[in-house]
Amino acid sequence: MSSGVAGKSLVKVVLGLGNPGKKYARTRHNMGFLVVDRIATENRVTVKQRRQDSLIGGWQTDGKRVLLVKPQTFMNHSGEAVRQLLRLFPFTAKDLIVIHDDLDLPFGRIRIRPRGGAGGHRGMLSILEAVGEEAFFRVRVGIGRPPPGVDPTDYVLEPFSPEERSALEQVLSRAAEAVTCLLGEGPQRAMEAFNRAG
Repeated sequence: MSSGVAGKSLVKVVLGLGNPGKKYARTRHNMGFLVVDRIATENRVTVKQRRQDSLIGGWQTDGKRVLLVKPQTFMNHSGEAVRQLLRLFPFTAKDLIVIHDDLDLPFGRIRIRPRGGAGGHRGMLSILEAVGEEAFFRVRVGIGRPPPGVDPTDYVLEPFSPEERSALEQVLSRAAEAVTCLLGEGPQRAMEAFNRAG
């Protein structure tokens, strides 16, 4: 394990989506940030080095050099941070893993996908525009649909409910495990293990 950041041998980028600042820290839309933080904590990595519009930390696992990334551009402009990273580090779409919240999955459910559209997620839309192709991995973490009468835009920016908070630590651990499995054992094994209910 290493917390250094070096460009030449970088092979994977694990990027969590969220909004910077204390106001948004424990809101549903910051699930990606929270998962990256959990991965960093479990592997003694610090994600605090500022590079352009991202906070990053270097990690080495299973012989791979990995960059843990939290864009600081706010959710809807996440692609701008990715554009800057693409100029700084040698990676392509196939080396990118994006972790994000998903309204269409029940709270805590995880889905790993090797490609796809934005599904109405503006952060993902921004990244798709920046990368120019769909062939990068997504780790989608469910936050569930809002109650009747609650606008989804407001819902994602609200703090977790008491029931969600009680389950959140387990959700973050499982999502972090899914990313680690994807990196270490490959997509087929990760999808088999984590795309089922649980």
